[in-house]
Amino acid sequence: MADFPSIFVPLTGLVLPACGMAFLFLYLQENKIV
Repeated sequence: MADFPSIFVPLTGLVLPACGMAFLFLYLQENKIV
């Protein structure tokens, strides 16, 4: 596991929070509309 390419670390560090924020944003938007 220590041989991960250095690109995966910042990638997951950005993608995971971005997906969480996008999911939360869509969830809040749906709740506001309904």
